[in-house]
This record gives sequence, structure tokens and C-alpha cells, in this order.
Amino acid sequence: MILKLAWRNIWRSKRRTAITLGMIIFAVVLSTLMMSIKEGMYANMIKSTAGDFSGYAQVHLKDFWSEKTLEYAFEIDDDVVKILEEEKTVDGYLPRVEGFALAAVHNITKGSAVLGIDVEKEKAFTNLHERVVEGEYLLPDDDAILIGNGLAKYLKIGVNDTLVLIGGGYQGRSAVGKYPIKGIVKFGSPELSKQLVFMPMQAADMFYGTNGLVTSVILKTASGKKGIIAAKHLQKKLGDEYEAMDWKQLNPELVNLIETDRVEGYVFMFILYLVIAFGIFSTMLMMLAERQHEFGVLVAVGMKRAKLAVMVWGEIFILSILGSILGLICAFPVCYTFYVKPFRYGEEMAKMAEEYGIEAVIKTSLAPEIFIQQAVIVGILASIIALYPLYKLLKINAIESMRS
Repeated sequence: MILKLAWRNIWRSKRRTAITLGMIIFAVVLSTLMMSIKEGMYANMIKSTAGDFSGYAQVHLKDFWSEKTLEYAFEIDDDVVKILEEEKTVDGYLPRVEGFALAAVHNITKGSAVLGIDVEKEKAFTNLHERVVEGEYLLPDDDAILIGNGLAKYLKIGVNDTLVLIGGGYQGRSAVGKYPIKGIVKFGSPELSKQLVFMPMQAADMFYGTNGLVTSVILKTASGKKGIIAAKHLQKKLGDEYEAMDWKQLNPELVNLIETDRVEGYVFMFILYLVIAFGIFSTMLMMLAERQHEFGVLVAVGMKRAKLAVMVWGEIFILSILGSILGLICAFPVCYTFYVKPFRYGEEMAKMAEEYGIEAVIKTSLAPEIFIQQAVIVGILASIIALYPLYKLLKINAIESMRS
């Protein structure tokens, strides 16, 4: 009965209901958009630096990641292949030979990461061929290379030019070679595009002298969460000789950057919630002031104060739930628009973002928990604030209220 009265009272004053609903809807949309942008930026950073290059998880010999030398190259035997193929969270694996060399053109040089890749597997699992912005993708038997667009700009070279690579090979041998540039690739992370050189595995074997050995096996997983799970499972199965690492272990600087920014985001969201709380509170004060005479009459004719207080709290609770649902409906198209068509930074902001190795775009996240979380927080916030009118109505004076 009380809830039925509360529902009817909501629609008695459409103006007051519209103001309250509008405030809650605005709060849900604003808070959801802010968190969606934040989480979208984090997801984009993780994908650009980890998912598109080092993978969400990878396997290598123990201590390789700290030493980063070709002396930790190993053979992918049948036992390792069987363990990788049995892991349900792994969709595929990519063998790589990863080393470093000095890239030189005339009198310009730059240290670069030179990777030997399985051309066909990279095409199937990482879509590396789609990142070619100039020239053509590699073939398995090519004696040519792909380089990042940032490296190409620094060295002032392009497709069909020749790049000299000088480095150290396997077991102390020298690694020297001249390679024509078949294509230029672009990564989401500008930092990666400034240092990467790709060559077919066959050419890498000749350059480094690895003879079929690899330094790491990149694991293809559907998401970063599955990459963490895969690394934990494989570490138990592979034993102490190998090391299975997830993207957080592979990119500790990125994790620290995200966590620091997330704390700053929590502070900002707390301030936003305070503003939202005061806005909702002001509409409730307005409602109390407008209905003082009504409340006084109800108490005077015999309605118990407790029932009156619960009825008004029910009105605000229903409005909170309704406003949160409508807020979600309004927030989704806005977030979806920025998800499909990411907003790109201006020139100055883009340069600042590139200094941190971040792609200069704002892309939202459509993770369901973001929308649900914000709607629940705003709904609870409104319900807690509704305790104030409940308290005031428990102490209402009928005569004073009817005179107001």
C-alpha cells in the first residue's frame, strides 16, 4: 500500500519528478562517461603496448626477460608444444627470436629491437600485415625487413631503401647484414614504432646464427585477463626451467602508470560524487519545502509519521532506481559513439601523449561492470541522502507544517 502511494505521489508533480530524475540521469551519464573514458584509455594502452607486441602472456627460458640476450634461446620441443596446445585459454602461439642491433643509414644510427617472426602465424594471430602503411608484407623466404614508421622517420628512409644492421648473434658471433625495406608498419604505441624491425624467421636464423632456436613464445589469448590465467597455469606445467609471464609482469612500468592514474581518477570521481550528492540533496530539500503543508495535513488526519517517512523514502528510492536505469540508457549511446569513433588529440596533446608511449586517441570502454557500477553507486547515494527527509518526517509537527 505504501509503495503504491509512493508511486502515485511521484507523478502528482511532474515538474518536481522531472527535476529529480534529470539530476540523477545527468549524474549517471557523467560518472559513467568519465569511468568509461578512463577504462577505455587503460585498455587501449595495454593493447597497444602488450597485446599488439609482447602479447598478454609469453613463455621463455628462466631469466631471459631480465638478461634479454640470445644465449637464452631454446628449442620448442614436442613436450612444450603439447602443454601449450592443451591450455584452453591459449588460442595460439607465436615463436620469435628477439635481439638488439644498431640500425644504420649513412651517418644516422639508432638502437633497435630486431625480431625474427613466423610470417604466417603473425599474420593469422596478430594481424601484423594490417599494420603495413607503406610497401608490402613479408613472405616466409624473403631476405627483407619491415620497420616501424617512427624508426623510418628518424633514419629518413622508406620502402626499397637498404638498412644496415650491426649486432651480436648467438654464442658470441657477430650479426651483420644489409636488408632492403619491404614495408613500413605502424603500431598504436609510438614508442614501439620507433624501435621495431621485423624479419622472417629464416632470415633471422642466418642473421643471429640461432639455427631454428627461439628466445620467446608469444601466447595468443582473447584478453589480458585470460593472459594472466594462462601464465599461471603454464608456469605450473612447464616447471622451473621455463618462465611464463603475463602482461603485468612483462610491463611493470605500464602497470604503475595505470595504477597511479587510477588513484587520481578515484579522487576526481569522489569530488564528482560530492557534487552529485549536493545536487540530489538540493532537489530533496525543495521537495520537502514544497510539501510541508501536505505532510502536516496527512499527520493531522491520523497518518503515522513512520508510515509517512517510509512513503517519502520509497518515492525517492523509486526515483533513484528509475533515474539510474534511464541514465544507463542515455549513457550507452554516448559511450558507444566514442568507442566506434575514438576522439583524437590535438597536435600539442598528441606530442605529449607520444612522450609517454601512448596512442593519441580517447576511446571509451563498453565493459558492462562500468555501467552497472555507476548506476548502483548513484542509486545508493540517492537512497542514503533520502534518509534525511525520513528523519525530518519522523519529527514533523502537524500544526507548524500546515501553517508553512
